[in-house]
Amino acid sequence: MKKLRTVMDFCIRHQKILGYSTVSLLTAASEYIFSSVVFKCPCNSWNTLYGCAFLIAPAFVLFLLGYMLNTRVWLLVTGRHSSKNQCSYDSSGYFRNVLWSVTASALVAPFTWTAVALLSASFYVCAASGSSFISKLVCRDIEEYCNKSLAKMPCDEELSKKIGEFHSLEAQSQMVGWLLIAIIMTVALITTCLSYYSSPVGYFQMKFWKIYLKNEREVFEIKAKDHAAKLAERNVHFFFEPADPAPFWTPSNEDWQKISFPYGFNTEEQHYSMIHKYVNTNRGKTSSGRDQIHNVLAFVDEAHGSESGF
Repeated sequence: MKKLRTVMDFCIRHQKILGYSTVSLLTAASEYIFSSVVFKCPCNSWNTLYGCAFLIAPAFVLFLLGYMLNTRVWLLVTGRHSSKNQCSYDSSGYFRNVLWSVTASALVAPFTWTAVALLSASFYVCAASGSSFISKLVCRDIEEYCNKSLAKMPCDEELSKKIGEFHSLEAQSQMVGWLLIAIIMTVALITTCLSYYSSPVGYFQMKFWKIYLKNEREVFEIKAKDHAAKLAERNVHFFFEPADPAPFWTPSNEDWQKISFPYGFNTEEQHYSMIHKYVNTNRGKTSSGRDQIHNVLAFVDEAHGSESGF
């Protein structure tokens, strides 16, 4: 039991990294299935279009799914706030900061797909074998028949070996794949360092913050289920009774809207979530200072991702 608790604590502390790792592994597995089962290069004039479709189209779909499954997108889209709350945000950089954070998260899966596809080389070889530019490069030192037979190379192992002695498309694809991985890791490291460097809170406060959000999420789910069950029981009961029901308080549309918006950090206040801010500011009616979006605090919105759904 103690070991299980240790594993759970580790998963909670590193849930974002584990989440990205899971997405990357699933994407890599999907690429392997596509390349080995679904993908069949036509070995004709359609090579370039067919290969590029498998290389680019799934990456684009994964990018859109990354947006669709991101909690902050739906908080941004469905959130409603008064003019007073609008003024409390830095409007010039608010949407830019949120969209930058969301885009960075959404790019994990498509970049993984592209990198893994380039390393496996099957999509690239098919697309390159039908390209006139690649044909000039590969067939420069070979007989003229190469220009006509290059498109058939993905389907002909003997031809592939013969052309590969002079210029390997597989090696070219893998070099581009490793270069892409190196660039992604470098950019990710730099942006992460800059994000934490500009963090408005320290390491231990952020650690406490994540613990608080975990507990808030659990309590919210329990309270929401209990409140919904009581409301449902009350409505069904009086549906079958001729008497009028007693008043039953439930949060108004305005109350839900005030907590359904991306979190903004305020240096003059100390709120750990939109619910915390709502409760401490007289149900969201009083607030001082200007809220700012910090990418390093994106975990505040993501904490309720399991409840927000799609």
